[in-house]
Amino acid sequence: MTSPSSKQDLSEEISSKSDFEKKKKNFFISTYDELKLVVWPNKQQLFSESVAVIIMVSFSAAAIAAVSRFYGWAASQIFQLN
Repeated sequence: MTSPSSKQDLSEEISSKSDFEKKKKNFFISTYDELKLVVWPNKQQLFSESVAVIIMVSFSAAAIAAVSRFYGWAASQIFQLN
């Protein structure tokens, strides 16, 4: 970054820094306000939803593994891979 060559350039640079600080402060205030609106789950909801996610991920992994093994078996039968 070069140093400002005139008073006008200096004032523009200061105002742009000031604008940036205002925008940054406004962003954090808005973020905080939005977080106050979030409905956070209680312990029971958190536990039950976590269990549901773990069960569904396990089921999906098992289904993908089964399909993969089936295609591997079918390929070995077709191409006589041993």
